[in-house]
Amino acid sequence: METTYSAEELAAMPDRIAATFSNRSVFVTGGTGFMGKVLVEKLLRKCPDIKQILLLVRQKKGKTPRQRMEDTLNDPLFEKVRTMRGGIEPLLEKMTLIAGDAIEPDLGLSPADRQKIIEEADIIIHAAATIRFDEELRKAVFLNVRGTKLVLELGKQCKRLLLFVHISTAYCHLHEKLLEEKPYPPPADPHKIIQIMEWMDDATVAAVTPFLLKKLPNSYAFTKALGEALIVEALDILPIGILRPSIVIPIYQEPLPGWTDNINGPAGLLIGAGKGVIRSMYCKSNSYADYLPVDIFINGIMICCWEFIEQGIHNIKVVNFTSSAEVKITWEEMIEAGREIILNKVPLNGVAWYPGGSMKHSRLYHNICVLLFHWLPAILVDCLLWCLRYEPVLCRVQRRVTKGFEVFEYYTNNQWDFHSDIAQKYRNDLNPRERLEYKVDASGVDISRYFEDCILAARRYILKETDDTIPAAKRHMKVMWCVDKLFRICFWALLLYWISGWFSSTPTAVPEAIST
Repeated sequence: METTYSAEELAAMPDRIAATFSNRSVFVTGGTGFMGKVLVEKLLRKCPDIKQILLLVRQKKGKTPRQRMEDTLNDPLFEKVRTMRGGIEPLLEKMTLIAGDAIEPDLGLSPADRQKIIEEADIIIHAAATIRFDEELRKAVFLNVRGTKLVLELGKQCKRLLLFVHISTAYCHLHEKLLEEKPYPPPADPHKIIQIMEWMDDATVAAVTPFLLKKLPNSYAFTKALGEALIVEALDILPIGILRPSIVIPIYQEPLPGWTDNINGPAGLLIGAGKGVIRSMYCKSNSYADYLPVDIFINGIMICCWEFIEQGIHNIKVVNFTSSAEVKITWEEMIEAGREIILNKVPLNGVAWYPGGSMKHSRLYHNICVLLFHWLPAILVDCLLWCLRYEPVLCRVQRRVTKGFEVFEYYTNNQWDFHSDIAQKYRNDLNPRERLEYKVDASGVDISRYFEDCILAARRYILKETDDTIPAAKRHMKVMWCVDKLFRICFWALLLYWISGWFSSTPTAVPEAIST
């Protein structure tokens, strides 16, 4: 039986993970992305004695790095740490914003900023990457491969470097149905791929992309494998840890349950189904994918920094952070749980059709359903909107859904398993306080509650639908239920009428009389 500790007993225990970052400078790439924001928030909140976070930030949409970071710190994600630290300014004082871009040559760094990193960085966490599966190959190579090479070269020059953490992915070696915690050969030479992307024109890149990818489904898997290969080359030169998370999904626990800043992956699927625009999916419903809440993985990053630096474990180079060894949720279970929550607890506003549909094991059946229940209603509604002089929207939405399915189907119809022995071993090294404050296990996880938090957060922060509209959304859902039932009755009645009319109009064959 697990021992229960009081708040006073827990507070008396040391927080060795936070102490690892005390009076140290951490250089972070990708800090303005989904995963990076959660990492920065956790460092600011749990490590008050951190010396500084050197954050690579590019100019975007005419905003300077400081303006972008001010916008980021005003996000609801940072509300808790803003309250703890007394506002945005104390947080900015802990951060040194470095103007640059991981996709640019030399990372777009000024000589002064480069020298500052070389002189002061104790830990490098390289998380910058494009996670778009359908990204154009040149851009994916420049960011995921060349960007990794440039950060690695910068790390080799750092005078105080204790650890270089590279964020890879558990889905970068898709030919391995069982991914172990070890390096694997890359699908191509990363140095040559960088070279050819630098001199080829766009038309040539587009022409050779299928040849380069071979059996890999997208540029993301290809370039992340190449980026990891560059890191593997430097394992004997630098103190490196390669961390492979599975599919990273919204926050489970802290600081804001369910928070996300995008609708990639399962969150987008639940929203699309909840809005009624996704009615069919080609998928092995009894298969499962491996998901990892982003806060669980961020905790894992910080624990690995402690293990690698303070515990002196230098022979461990690759750590898989996955969840399916403990929690297996099939696609069908996930969709059914999401449907139950959206129908009865947290409905979405502006539902186009009553949430329904199903997963199809036959591609032909799926394609027929997509035509009948995705495209046909979208065309009819857009024609009505056009006649009423409103902007047509549903066909555009369906094009995005179809494009997403093209990428999604590869992962939903294949199965992978992962060894995560090292990550599980690290849990045993934590004291009770650390296990609570840096949760990396599935004990006490309420999947239904988590999905409800995800849908509610998506409603608030992605769709910008306020909680006071939930009662109206529930009433609208009841109306859509009636419309859906009426449509089904009319559809089947017309189908039966057409079939009966077709049979009645078909001439009966009469045997020819045989004359004598």
